[in-house]
Amino acid sequence: MALVVRIIVVLFGFLIASFAAAAVVIGAILFPDLSGLDFQLDDSTLQLIAAFGFIFISGFALLPAMLIALITEAFGIRSLLAYAVGGAVVGAACYLSLVPFDTATMSFNGIIRRELEVMTGAGIVAGFVYWVIAGRRAGAWRDVPPDQASAR
Repeated sequence: MALVVRIIVVLFGFLIASFAAAAVVIGAILFPDLSGLDFQLDDSTLQLIAAFGFIFISGFALLPAMLIALITEAFGIRSLLAYAVGGAVVGAACYLSLVPFDTATMSFNGIIRRELEVMTGAGIVAGFVYWVIAGRRAGAWRDVPPDQASAR
């Protein structure tokens, strides 16, 4: 039963972390426009952008993030730094998997100069949010409660 509850907590943590990462990406994309005085954006447009941002982040990051969650649950890693680094790696990997690689110059050809930083930052925020929700108790479902340990 504890494992089923833990799986639900992990999935909920991933869902909220995806929302947080999408908010970072959307904020970074819209930030230059938000500084203008004549900026006009209605609520339906912002909701549409947020929905697509969430779908993008959760869709591309699902397998790498679940791999990080599986590793941390298996080894009982509860360090905030591990989740932040894992989120940064997942965010950078998601960005680099979408950008074409130029073999002649051995570099990635990005569209915007700060895309990698935005996706890495979104991954760090997502890792922190996941740690707050699910990571602090990683591997705790395997611990035997004290009252059952004395009965054995």
